[in-house]
Amino acid sequence: MDFGQVLTAMVTPFDEQMKLDLEKARKLVPYLIENGSDGLVVGGTTGESPTLTKEEKLSLFKLVKEVAQNKARVIAGTGSYSTEESIKLTKEAEKIGVDGVMLVVPYYNRPTQKGLFEHFKAIATATNLPVMLYNVPSRTGRNMEPDTVCKLAQIPNVIALKEATGDMDQTSALRGMLPPEFAIYSGDDSLALPMIALGAKGVVSVASHIVGNQIKQMINAFNNGQIKEALTIHLRLMPIFKALFVVTNPVPLKMALNMINVDVGGVRLPLVMAGESEIKILQDALEKSNPT
Repeated sequence: MDFGQVLTAMVTPFDEQMKLDLEKARKLVPYLIENGSDGLVVGGTTGESPTLTKEEKLSLFKLVKEVAQNKARVIAGTGSYSTEESIKLTKEAEKIGVDGVMLVVPYYNRPTQKGLFEHFKAIATATNLPVMLYNVPSRTGRNMEPDTVCKLAQIPNVIALKEATGDMDQTSALRGMLPPEFAIYSGDDSLALPMIALGAKGVVSVASHIVGNQIKQMINAFNNGQIKEALTIHLRLMPIFKALFVVTNPVPLKMALNMINVDVGGVRLPLVMAGESEIKILQDALEKSNPT
């Protein structure tokens, strides 16, 4: 299974009452595909997964798969801090027909490396779907070490890693230790180009909602040996990469999408929309990035 190069960590649209808005999602999916997304990661951190119910997640998985058809891979965020609940959600996502699942390092309970291995092994062996691991210690409180990833990579359907430590030494270690066919994805837009230079396949992107085609151009330029061109695009996109994290993701992203008339609604508590100073930063970044 090839998930592609540019995977968009899709926002979850809400209506004015902060209920899941499937009609907005139905419009968002083709917009993202037209703007450079090879795959859509649904129900992840950017999709406000902690505040989505199981039923909402399954409705979203089904809708996105139905609309995307075969134009983009659909990767369902089915991981959580509960191994049992993750297995149940993964099995239900498989019945829906998604193309793969993304499993985040368990958050809050901070398991050992052995605990991480057993957690992911239990979920991966309970499904036939391809699995992408997701390492994001800034949110989970636990770093999944390269040795653990390598052990998990021996499980046939564990095929990819979204690596969001921001640690280039760890990225180098992972690429040197893992089989060449095992795909590493940057979990940070601003580190996509550096990580691709270190052997990553692509990026699970937030900014691709806004500048997906430009991110794809950057990756293609690098892969074609046009290093200076890739760097030029990277530097041009840095203002939007940074602005989208001026406060907690996905608050700036949803505001930016609404600014460019892609209606995705607001964010659920405990998140709140940003203030005037953050809005100004976003407006300036959107002008500089020239989203297409």
